Amino acid sequence: MYNSKIIGLGYYLPENKVTNADLSKIMDTNDAWIQERTGIKERRWIKKGTEDTSAVMGAKAAKIAIERANLTKDDIDFLVFATLSPDYFFPGCGVQVQDMLEMSTIGAIDIRNQCSGFIYAMSTADQFIKTGMYKNILVIGAEYHSNGLDKTTRGRGVSVIFGDGAGACVLTRTEDNTKGILSSHLHSEGKYAEKLMVKSPSIKHWVPEIIASKGEDISYFPYMDGQFVFKNAVTRFSQVILEGLEKNNLKTSDIDMLIPHQANLRISQFVQRKFGLSDDQVFNNIMKYGNTTAASIIIALTEAWEQQKIKENNLVVLAAFGSGFTWGSVIIRW
Repeated sequence: MYNSKIIGLGYYLPENKVTNADLSKIMDTNDAWIQERTGIKERRWIKKGTEDTSAVMGAKAAKIAIERANLTKDDIDFLVFATLSPDYFFPGCGVQVQDMLEMSTIGAIDIRNQCSGFIYAMSTADQFIKTGMYKNILVIGAEYHSNGLDKTTRGRGVSVIFGDGAGACVLTRTEDNTKGILSSHLHSEGKYAEKLMVKSPSIKHWVPEIIASKGEDISYFPYMDGQFVFKNAVTRFSQVILEGLEKNNLKTSDIDMLIPHQANLRISQFVQRKFGLSDDQVFNNIMKYGNTTAASIIIALTEAWEQQKIKENNLVVLAAFGSGFTWGSVIIRW
């Protein structure tokens, strides 16, 4: 059986920076309140009138990743796109990127697992490579949150958290089983689906009902039971990281770089303390970008690599928890 390794990384962020001070002008909040609860100082929100969407940003990140992999679009055999904010209800963003990059008629699949979307996408791509079906797979995570947030005091508990952006990587086949993705681990617990969700539009509750409510129906805005999500996140993060380490006969002290999903800086800090990791062993960028959901891990991984915080033979652990509830980890020998 083959193994898969990352050979190209890229990310793209909208130019428009939105600081906590900017948000205080449109809702009852302030910089201290936001930083204390989330660690976030600013985020990127797509400016109205620009071309950026989830698919467009994903394509821009993908071009960088493919170039850094020293490949061309024609070398890509398959495409996996993770997002909760697609350009259309259907079809998915994967086929849009296939068209935007003028690729051949390769397969494209969309992953709808929210904050753990990129972990699920990586695991999916890894399986296709391990079985020998494909050689080079493009994996993208992208989100356009800002156009769907309740930017009022009513929605501040959620809206201050999220940002827009995209990241991408290219996985390729290798016969070296000591390098690349060593294992991936995926879980779900659907009984808590309504603790973090967007209820509408859906086939059960479609557009006519929303329009008929004349603004009283706010089911199309994200809802989150923040304290409940936090408590579950710190537990599941720890469990799934340990699961991955044990699978590969490794210990927490073997971790060279942990890149958690950038949901909340307080969650990352809790996990860091629990595992006794130093600041150099955990990479966080939520302070600058907020929670970019399916894009957060790949953006952070790319930044860590660009800053030379990840070196050859390092043990890199990716982990995420989010809506669903779903959670997972990927263990990589760089």
